[in-house]
Amino acid sequence: MSKTMDDVKMSLFLRKITVFSSGGAFLDGYVLALIGVALTQIVPTFNLSVEWSAAIGASVLVGIFVGTIVGGYLTDLFGRRKMFIIDIAAIGVFSVLSIFAVTPLQLVLARFFVGVFVGADYPIATSLIAEFTPKKSRAISMGIVSASWYLGATVAAFVGFFLYGIEDGWKWMLGSAVIPCIILLIGRHDIPESPMWLIKKGRHAEARKVTDRVFGKDVEIQVETSENKTAFRKIFSKGYGRRIVFLGILQLCQVVPMYAIYTFGPDIMTAFGFGEGREAILGESTVSLFFLIGSIPAMFWLNSLGRRKLLIGSLALMSVGLVVLGVVPTAPMIVIILAFGVYAFFSGGPGILQWLYPNELFPTEIRASAVGTAIAISRIGTIVATFYTPIFLSSYGIGPTMLVAAGLVLLGLTLSIFMAPETKGRSLVETSSLDLDK
Repeated sequence: MSKTMDDVKMSLFLRKITVFSSGGAFLDGYVLALIGVALTQIVPTFNLSVEWSAAIGASVLVGIFVGTIVGGYLTDLFGRRKMFIIDIAAIGVFSVLSIFAVTPLQLVLARFFVGVFVGADYPIATSLIAEFTPKKSRAISMGIVSASWYLGATVAAFVGFFLYGIEDGWKWMLGSAVIPCIILLIGRHDIPESPMWLIKKGRHAEARKVTDRVFGKDVEIQVETSENKTAFRKIFSKGYGRRIVFLGILQLCQVVPMYAIYTFGPDIMTAFGFGEGREAILGESTVSLFFLIGSIPAMFWLNSLGRRKLLIGSLALMSVGLVVLGVVPTAPMIVIILAFGVYAFFSGGPGILQWLYPNELFPTEIRASAVGTAIAISRIGTIVATFYTPIFLSSYGIGPTMLVAAGLVLLGLTLSIFMAPETKGRSLVETSSLDLDK
């Protein structure tokens, strides 16, 4: 009896695809968290106003918004692998250009283009991972993507901590992203095109060659019954539009508080009494570790508990942590740490699902476009929130800021209770038949 790609075990090469494809998420976490630390030096160096500081922080997110939409469509049109290499090289180039910025506007532009190519890597890499990973291992593979984001943010916090006292340390911080870019380019050079995408483009011989190399000659290529044509408008038709709205709003409610905490982490930690400078950066690093640790058990809970149950339970506990921070911002330090810990730890499951859900809910010919569009919708909120967080924080204080964050998570919880589907155990070829009302 022949077997499909869903039936094979994870090989060393399949694990390599997952690890190096997760590099884009690592870079996103890295550049986002590092700008928060770098701003502590950039603001006095350029004598920035609150508005310019917010613009620099938000510029990466504006770039991600553009990159996810454009990159997703181009990935479905031209293939995963080609875009997979271009975007990492571009991130390295614009990270180096950030070093030479002599005006706030130049820094905003450099960070914008870093964001464009970081955003483009999301739909590229997660589509590639989903299409190469057997269904029993998909939650763990996407969990590695999510953990890579938190790992990148955690590494950035510690890099910022050690470079904080160095003159012009912000230049080294922003330029340092070129190092993981070089490592990723080396690791990605021999990763092939997705056989599912090749089949959709009618390139059967190439698909067979890739399948033989990666999975074995006795493995059948999975073929979906949906049409082959790549058309951006399709993600809003045939019931897919409802899925996009659900995913976009859910991701917005989840990532807006997290991005605000990372982008302006030192300021937020100072507001909670963690001190200034290195002490505040160390506080942010501790919270980042909770995010990273929480993603590890969530990889396995997604298979044992299921997608829907874990999402709803996690969002409920995340909101509890944020409500505590909002209601009693002057509580003893141990209470503040535990509240941050609860919020960050239980962000693991929803953090994985922002990558997993879009790939399980859309067919191959529009998968990357759908991933990119869902992320883009969420990034509209993060752009606004990142720009206004320092302004809101200075005007109303840390308590109300955390309560707004809690309100967003509760909105995501309410949405999930009514709309979150269960996709555990489904093959990617079953995406078109999934009923979101169930």
